[in-house]
Amino acid sequence: MKICICGGGNLGHVVAGYLSAKAAYRVGILTGKPTQWSDTLEIVDCHGNTFLGKPSIITSSPQAAIGDADVVLFCLPGFAIPSKLREIAPWLKPTAWVGSVVSSTGFFFEAFKTLPATQPLFGFQRVPFISRIVRYGEKAELKGYKESLKLAVENTNDKEAIRAFWENAFDTKVTLLQSYYEVSLSNSNPLLHPSRLYTLWRNWEEGVYYDEVPMFYEGWSDEASRLLIMMDNELQSLLEKLPVTRGSITPILDYYESHDAASLTRKISSIVAFKGIKAPMVSSSQGFIPDFNSRYFTEDIPFGMRFIVETAAKYHYPIPVITKVYEWGMSCIKAHTH
Repeated sequence: MKICICGGGNLGHVVAGYLSAKAAYRVGILTGKPTQWSDTLEIVDCHGNTFLGKPSIITSSPQAAIGDADVVLFCLPGFAIPSKLREIAPWLKPTAWVGSVVSSTGFFFEAFKTLPATQPLFGFQRVPFISRIVRYGEKAELKGYKESLKLAVENTNDKEAIRAFWENAFDTKVTLLQSYYEVSLSNSNPLLHPSRLYTLWRNWEEGVYYDEVPMFYEGWSDEASRLLIMMDNELQSLLEKLPVTRGSITPILDYYESHDAASLTRKISSIVAFKGIKAPMVSSSQGFIPDFNSRYFTEDIPFGMRFIVETAAKYHYPIPVITKVYEWGMSCIKAHTH
């Protein structure tokens, strides 16, 4: 099988290296920086295992990367998905499976608009690996595996083939979901990150500076947990109005094996893979201010929360807490990003 990985970020590195280390696949990489990649990708996982992947092609040419691909996997931020779909569309085989390694940033909504109605589509609910680049184009860390993955498949009668393929490829149990809504609407990053951002900086205004940068997860607060639980409750209520399988998006408290805000705080602040991650801030001569250009803002709000808000509006279902946080986040982005 010829797999094309679109994107060269943290996930793109690890997924490309992990898959190209397997003899069963030929893996190509479509990236804007092909000359910065080595012909060998070294992936070191959290157990000390090393995978040496050798991509078959590393290119910025959609025609060269996509033309003979059986599977196309987007490892891209939400803002890059619409343009990349338009870029690859002319070169796709009609039978090629096109999907996203994480689908809560609008992949299905954009693919339905851009690709033929017969193009098989797939998307994961959560990322298969926690990933970090060590040296761009050469080495990355696979910092954590998932015990299982959930997958949505559309526009094909052979959904099982796609599910089984990824179960083998990622060496992880994959469960097939009923609807793309179940991967497109998420209580992961689109609610997780904004709950912390809002409780950190909802009262921030121009001229306010901070002496230090807090840890994003290790400094997680009960206030952020309470807000996250409230937003998740709204999402779970919305899901009851949609054509989805009950329980397909695990409630936050269940996912983190917690029972209230305090236990959720203890859990999130103690996750090993989240250690050392600082809140998104930039420094100035007077101190630190929030970094509104961070992907915690520019990805998770306009390409995450937005789809929850728009779906709720489509179904005329009120989600006041999510809407409040979303509108605050969008106002910050519009006022301070460039």
